[in-house]
Amino acid sequence: MPSAPDAIETPRLSLRRPQAADVDAMFARYASDPDVTRFVGWPRHHTVDDTRGFLSFSDAEWAKSPAGPYLMFARDDGRLLGSTGLIFETPYRAATGYVLAKDEWGRGYATEGLDAMVGVARIAGVRRLYALCHSEHRASARVLEKCYFAREGVLRGYVEFPNLTPVQPHDVLCYAILL
Repeated sequence: MPSAPDAIETPRLSLRRPQAADVDAMFARYASDPDVTRFVGWPRHHTVDDTRGFLSFSDAEWAKSPAGPYLMFARDDGRLLGSTGLIFETPYRAATGYVLAKDEWGRGYATEGLDAMVGVARIAGVRRLYALCHSEHRASARVLEKCYFAREGVLRGYVEFPNLTPVQPHDVLCYAILL
């Protein structure tokens, strides 16, 4: 499996592998925000130690796979916008997703970051790249559609979203692109 680069750039974004120095900014910008984490598949971070746990997860993904999580920064001023990345299930199949700080919503950063992940997936030899989103999360579905992911269907009662009450399996939309 070819390895993806640790850092990449797009017209407005600088994306790179998370580092220990990023933990406080990740916690403050998005990982602890209830609105931002509402529809993500991981529990909202209540302490910086929770975010350090994500860094350990990230390091493990990068150690075993051709790529892993990336942080997204604005190229113009270096501010942390959010994160994206790839999670490999097989050498040819990976999942992707994205999360952005609330004050960065609606500016096209998720679309640009997802497009970058499609490029990383190609470099890494991925054949099928997919994403799941909550059936009510229309903005996320729109990002996937803008990046030419095809909606394959609805998976009923498929994913627990730990930040929604009650915690129970919810319907998700499955989107994928073949590379």
